[in-house]
Amino acid sequence: MVAKNAKAKAKAAANAQRGSNSSKTVKVRTKVHFYKPKTLQLARNPQYSKKSVPGVNKMDKYRVIKFPLTTESAMKKIEDHNTLVFIVDVLANKRQIKAAVKELYQIPAQRINTLIRPDGKKKAYVKLTPDRDALEIANR
Repeated sequence: MVAKNAKAKAKAAANAQRGSNSSKTVKVRTKVHFYKPKTLQLARNPQYSKKSVPGVNKMDKYRVIKFPLTTESAMKKIEDHNTLVFIVDVLANKRQIKAAVKELYQIPAQRINTLIRPDGKKKAYVKLTPDRDALEIANR
């Protein structure tokens, strides 16, 4: 009887191994390419901040405007076109130049034109509003 029971168990195990009582389904692929499944992407939650202190603005008003230009052509611009001429930092943009002129000289600029000279320095033409006199500000 023990042998009969063991024989039945072995036959059942063989059938299970062959897969007679388990069915495997084949996934139907509808596309030619395989795309990785989209998984959960959690937002970053760092344990500490990468910077201990927030960065300071390195482009302050004293770095933006280096010095006013006092050549003959610059003086002509001051007299005829109500325009001040400055040598400014090469990395400074027009908005920064306008803000620096407003802070340093307490005058509103109407328009800023810039160019980079052949020697590599940046020149800024600061056109003042008609109510301000460039000659008076240049003599300060």
